[in-house]
Amino acid sequence: MTEYDAVVYDLDGTLVRLDVDWNAVAREVRAIYREAGVEPPAEDAWTLLTGAARIDRREDVESVIAAHECDGAETADRLPLSDHVVDRSIPVGICSLNCESACRIALERHGLLESVERVIGRDSVPAMKPDPEPLLTAIDALPVSHENVLFVGDSGSDATTAERAGVSFQYVEDVLDTE
Repeated sequence: MTEYDAVVYDLDGTLVRLDVDWNAVAREVRAIYREAGVEPPAEDAWTLLTGAARIDRREDVESVIAAHECDGAETADRLPLSDHVVDRSIPVGICSLNCESACRIALERHGLLESVERVIGRDSVPAMKPDPEPLLTAIDALPVSHENVLFVGDSGSDATTAERAGVSFQYVEDVLDTE
């Protein structure tokens, strides 16, 4: 891997795998919509979270998703790339679509939190990935310039976030393949 001044990682699917039944989360979130007298506009939790503000239920939906994530963080599996966090001699940040508290729980559970300088979850800043704001906020907290930062993730949304932020990106499997 090319040398960078800092690395920011996505969390779920990159460093750990949260133990979350996303279908159950979506069912609970759809029930919140129905209780509000609104037919859910989508099936997945993320689209429902984004739309919840329109029905004045954003906090309720966020609470359900965050509770599942925090529970799932307690029993999250550690993934191979997490060893990179501990072995890094450069600043490390986290930029995740998961809530910040779930990120911190999973990182702490696996002995990674002390190796991370900044954790940005979806509730840390007003915007969510693929908007570049969360990633740029994570980078701003690191003692480096934006020019030589790598963002590592597992999804197309992560790649889009990096592109919009103007930073380099690698998929998890590409990082692991270069070892």
